[in-house]
Amino acid sequence: MRRPLRVEVIAYAPTAFYHCLHCELVWQQAGVGPVLHAEQLASGLPEDLQQAYRDLAAWIARLMATYCDQITVKVIDAVSLEGWWKSLRYGARRYPAVIVEGQVFADGDLAGAEAAIARHLSAPQATA
Repeated sequence: MRRPLRVEVIAYAPTAFYHCLHCELVWQQAGVGPVLHAEQLASGLPEDLQQAYRDLAAWIARLMATYCDQITVKVIDAVSLEGWWKSLRYGARRYPAVIVEGQVFADGDLAGAEAAIARHLSAPQATA
């Protein structure tokens, strides 16, 4: 059985901050937690980046529906430490950047990334 193909996506992603579990429970019971988190996610990115993230999420959902357990997708926030490191490592300067087996598809080249995914998954499996 072939291991799932790992697909990494570096993108500007909305971020919500949470408190410790005890405080979150208090905020939830007070009815404030969901409102705060929804407001953080809604105002975390400018509208154009929110739309780009929604489009990216729809593309990822379509990939998962098409390839199911043949791929794993990891979304990395471009402004996180991991996003900075991956951008530096792979030379990604424009986002979203999709990394498929070390090959980078930047600046929203989702069609190129999807073609690479299909190519990798259709390649014959190497025997050990």
